[in-house]
Amino acid sequence: MTTAESIRSFIIENFLFGDTSQDLGDDVSLIEADLVDSTGVLELVAHVETAYGITVKDADIVPANFDSIGRIAAFVASRSSAAKAA
Repeated sequence: MTTAESIRSFIIENFLFGDTSQDLGDDVSLIEADLVDSTGVLELVAHVETAYGITVKDADIVPANFDSIGRIAAFVASRSSAAKAA
């Protein structure tokens, strides 16, 4: 399972309660589509930290990193790469 698929699965289970009828393309804004609110973003951050073993700093919790499945997956990939390089 790819990172994007894993994140999509988490969102479907935790925010849509298993409803797969919603369009969840990689570029769909989770905030504009009313899928997550500020508390939901914090749940996503906690999931990313737990599932991928990375630390998300407060400054990283911005729409550029957490507003879509694609952006979250890219953020995880960049942090995972940085951790491996260190």
